[in-house]
Amino acid sequence: MRLTTKGRFAVTAMLDLAMHAQQHAVKLNTISQRRQISLSYLEQLFAKLRRAGLVESVRGPGGGYVLARSADEINIAQIIRAAEDCLDATLCGGRANCQSGNACLTHQLWENLNRTIDDYLSGITLANLLAQQNTQDAQPVRHITHIH
Repeated sequence: MRLTTKGRFAVTAMLDLAMHAQQHAVKLNTISQRRQISLSYLEQLFAKLRRAGLVESVRGPGGGYVLARSADEINIAQIIRAAEDCLDATLCGGRANCQSGNACLTHQLWENLNRTIDDYLSGITLANLLAQQNTQDAQPVRHITHIH
């Protein structure tokens, strides 16, 4: 199983959008500059995210993208499913025909892993990541002092 760059960048871009789209729509070139993600790559990702109903485009001056729902209604599994073609640990795409038309010996193991990952990612929302980010930003900087 691989979580590709598409999935990682989609989550990063959605978190950036959640952080900055509360006052106004966010332009993709702004996300591109902040997160060092190619603008053309973001355009492709956001087309998929829009089709999945996770973001909405705002036209005109001050246009860009906003979340289609609140951050606590969008989970990470939804973002990855929208961006990735497939996130699957089985070799057969879940069809159980991995070995000459039959399930391989470890098919159930990989199916269970798929469910575990999906359950985990479904339980984390953009709001959870925002809260985590805000907590990290609020942490005081600790200076190390040497005592002689």
